[in-house]
Formats: sequence, structure tokens, C-alpha cells
Amino acid sequence: MRKDHATRRLVVDDRTYLWNLRHKHRDGDVCRDVLHLVLDGARTRIVFRQGEGRGISCCHAHDGFVATGPGKSLNLHEPGTVRRLVEEATERGLLPGAGELDGWELFDAVLSRAAAATPATPPGCPPGP
Repeated sequence: MRKDHATRRLVVDDRTYLWNLRHKHRDGDVCRDVLHLVLDGARTRIVFRQGEGRGISCCHAHDGFVATGPGKSLNLHEPGTVRRLVEEATERGLLPGAGELDGWELFDAVLSRAAAATPATPPGCPPGP
């Protein structure tokens, strides 16, 4: 079993990222989930802040769960989700780089990437669980 906050490795296009996820609270600020990425010494944080129509785990579910509505969610503990975030940020010219990115700006595009990577349900299949 993985230790919480343990640094993990992710290889995307022959580049090795180190990453981990943290849930943060700061006095007077909203809850946020922060995905920390390190590539060749450059540190980047992809931040999902709780807000109107934007939910994060914030003590109601496991940390790393971010959503904008029913059926529109990402699990930030999944390497596939992190990979899609890295790919989207890279295509936008935001990575590699240091600093902080608003995760919600990447959210819909990452959901679309996930849907494109998931094969369609064959006709006649019963609904899932």
C-alpha cells in the first residue's frame, strides 16, 4: 500500500516527473488539493481550490477527488489523471515550468482526454454498477 504524500514517479514522453498530492488548509483560505510536480528541478503546483460549482474532497470524501458536478470528476491519485494533466499543461506551453497553475483551467480538457481514452460501451450492454 502506498504511503500518503509519498513521492511518486511518472514518465511522460521520456521525461520523468516526481509528483505527490496534498490537501491543504490555510487560515482564512478555502480548502485546496495541490498536485506537486518536479521535472529537472523545476517545481510546479497544479492547484484545485474549492469554490462555487467546484468541489474538492475537503473532508467529505477521500482527498484528491475534485468535481464540478455529477459524472464530472477526477481522482488526482490516479497516475492516468496526473498524466493527462501533464499532457494538457505541456500542450498549452505551461510545462515544463515553475510556479502555480489553476487546475480548474485544465479540468474540462482532462475530462475530455479521459473520455477519449475510454472505449465506448458496446451496444446492448447493461448499465454499470
